[in-house]
Amino acid sequence: MRVGTIHKRTIIRQVVILGACVAFGWFLKGRLTPQMGGMGGMGGGTPYVLTQKLSTRNIAPKQNYIGHVEAIKSVNLKPQVTGYVEKVLFQEGSLVNEGDILFVIEQKRYIATVELRQAELASAKANLVRTERDYRRQASLSKQNYASKATLDAAESAYLQAKAAVAQAEANLNLAKIDLDYTEIKAPITGYIGKAMVTEGNYVNSTTEDLARIVQTDPIRVAFSVSDKDMLSLRRLYTNGSESSPIKTELVLADGTVLVNHLKSRFTDNEINSNTATIAVYAEYSNDRNLLIPGNYVDIRVGEKEDKIAIMVPQAAIAQDQHGNYVYTVNDEGIAEQKRVVLGDVIGTEQVVESGLEASDKVIIQGLQKVSNGQKVNASDVTPEAKEE
Repeated sequence: MRVGTIHKRTIIRQVVILGACVAFGWFLKGRLTPQMGGMGGMGGGTPYVLTQKLSTRNIAPKQNYIGHVEAIKSVNLKPQVTGYVEKVLFQEGSLVNEGDILFVIEQKRYIATVELRQAELASAKANLVRTERDYRRQASLSKQNYASKATLDAAESAYLQAKAAVAQAEANLNLAKIDLDYTEIKAPITGYIGKAMVTEGNYVNSTTEDLARIVQTDPIRVAFSVSDKDMLSLRRLYTNGSESSPIKTELVLADGTVLVNHLKSRFTDNEINSNTATIAVYAEYSNDRNLLIPGNYVDIRVGEKEDKIAIMVPQAAIAQDQHGNYVYTVNDEGIAEQKRVVLGDVIGTEQVVESGLEASDKVIIQGLQKVSNGQKVNASDVTPEAKEE
């Protein structure tokens, strides 16, 4: 009996200790757990929610490409005649205009040749006058039977040869004048000229290396390649290069400078590269500030000319029932209001709002299940992270 009594006491002691531990645990839970009366829909307190102000962004589509800057026109200057360079009449790296004289090759010999050809032409013309008179005289005598047919034929032949000699002399004179003109090497286009490859006193001829190079910089061209799919999209936007074209381009230079410039004109290559499934596009731009340099690479963004600013709502704020999509907004008095929305495309963690909300609205993004329409809430604002356009 004594053993049974001791066993019962042990059990009672353990039950008492266990009960004390449970009671102490509930005591600690009550002390350490925050009062959540205002957090839940289970109690009668005001629910706590997180809100976020709606954002707006430009949703007009843009495509990014890498463009190569090219000169529309470029010219390598080469001599057409032989001689020593007498003058170099430009400053290296400067802008030259079409028609400016850049190099002068010694002219004395070519001037003398022109004068010689002029004298030859004058002699040929004098001979023509003499042979023409003789031919007419022989023709008159032949009609009167005073001159033989052979004499008339000889006079006619001499006259025709004299005419041919005049034509030949005129051609020789024109060639001499052309050579004389070639002694002045002029700029065939307007553009920036580079280094002079030949300086004064050097002997040049038609086989000599280039004298200098001119590149046109305004307007200028940017070449880039687009996929066949993107090309179809661009063609739907582009309307023959007219002012009504809805395309806008942005060129991003190496230092981050952005040039916004509507296309002046553009054309595409005549076939798609079967290896890359892309087609080359050549776009022409004005370049009056000379920021686009031939040979450079730039980032080019192509999109619609008119921006499309849309209201964006976080996807966390969107709820759905049998009637469609809705969100809860919180007004200045802290009252939750249910608003039905029509939604568009999803972009990242947000969705386009086509109707139902204003840009100034604040929507509940956490705690939706705790609120009902017209209910008072405790709201804390959340600042959204900045997004890249």
